[in-house]
Amino acid sequence: MNRQRRKTLLALALGTLAVSPAHASDLVVIVSARAAAAALRPEQVADIFLAEANRFPDGSEAIAIDQNIGSPLRDEFYEKVAHRSPALMKAYWTKMIFTGRGQPPREAPGSAAVRKLVADNPGMIGYIERSALDATVKAVLMVR
Repeated sequence: MNRQRRKTLLALALGTLAVSPAHASDLVVIVSARAAAAALRPEQVADIFLAEANRFPDGSEAIAIDQNIGSPLRDEFYEKVAHRSPALMKAYWTKMIFTGRGQPPREAPGSAAVRKLVADNPGMIGYIERSALDATVKAVLMVR
């Protein structure tokens, strides 16, 4: 195979991976429809999920709800919002727990469970697939 053809095939393969729906879902960070928060920056969300902050910008309590460990949505969330891989997150929480500086967020099994917990508790924040949004919650950050 000639060099130009290999470059073309490689470019096509990489382009396919970059736009493949299996590698990128539209996920949203949500709060209860009754919560005061309207929009959050990625850094603010990361601070809440990494136990660096326990309050929303308005001063109200913020309790993070995670998807289960191993969930592709969870991995995508931490990669895009906190810029950390699953291995880095495991190391982070091991250190935080060992030093007594924090505990990881409570987990829920999937977007529907996260949405229900967050909808019922105005102090909670979570992330779900965009397709799971309904009127009981509001998106405060779109993650792409």
